[in-house]
Amino acid sequence: MRRFPKTFSHLVFLLFLALTACQKSDKSDGYGNFEATEIIVPSEATGKLELLDVEEGRRMAAGSVVAVVDTTQLHFSRSQLQSERESLMARRPSLGARIGVLLEERRNIKRDLERYRRLVKEGAVPSKQLEDIENRLSVIDKQIGSLETENPGIAGEISAKEARMAQLNDQIKKSVVRNPVDGVVLTRYAERGELTSYGKPLYKIADLQTMFLRVYLSGAQVPQVRIGEEVEVLIDGSKSRKGRITWISAKAEFTPKIIQTREDRVSMVYAVKVQVNNQDGHLKIGMPGEMRLPAKPGS
Repeated sequence: MRRFPKTFSHLVFLLFLALTACQKSDKSDGYGNFEATEIIVPSEATGKLELLDVEEGRRMAAGSVVAVVDTTQLHFSRSQLQSERESLMARRPSLGARIGVLLEERRNIKRDLERYRRLVKEGAVPSKQLEDIENRLSVIDKQIGSLETENPGIAGEISAKEARMAQLNDQIKKSVVRNPVDGVVLTRYAERGELTSYGKPLYKIADLQTMFLRVYLSGAQVPQVRIGEEVEVLIDGSKSRKGRITWISAKAEFTPKIIQTREDRVSMVYAVKVQVNNQDGHLKIGMPGEMRLPAKPGS
């Protein structure tokens, strides 16, 4: 039987270790799927959808008008409130004039009252006339008090009408739905002509130019990463692009069934989000991806 020199055996063993190390270094540090920030845009008014200009797959610009809810009844209510407010405003000067007339009359009665008191004291006139003047003064005071109480009431009614009009103006403004972000429409939930209500979803949109790869790392790997760190992201196992860690979960969770980690027997993992540029539109929501951490000194 032929024997190989010990030096040759050592070389073979070292070569085997080198190959093993290379294979291990080729393995990614985290696995996961791509996702995007999805926004469900609801209706902020109740009524018939006069316009709904969204289609699944269409790119929409932020601020563009995408839906209009019928505001006919809101306009009618606002016109009615405006008329009531103008009527109250017209009553306020008239009320002030009436109070002024009564105050002048009260001043005249007060003068007569002082004169008749002297006359009664002197016995020139009967006390019945003095009582009549005192009764007239009492009636005038009550009328003035009633009008003065009515005046603040009118001011309060005017304020209430103006507040209600502001509320209607806000509802009319919110009947026009504007797209909140630049993005692509993912799902459409309503149709033009339908009756919608406050809070009812109209469509879902997401900014697909910036994607996030959600990967899961073991507890041993988490100390090796930090927010803001640049990492390598692999698509289809070979295509590579740069990514940046933007979020690291503070709480461990059970390993999702669809995720593989470096250690096959890891039961608890930490979620990590990696932001990736997707200007070319190659990345899709739900697409699998891998993450590789940069080599550490001495590793």
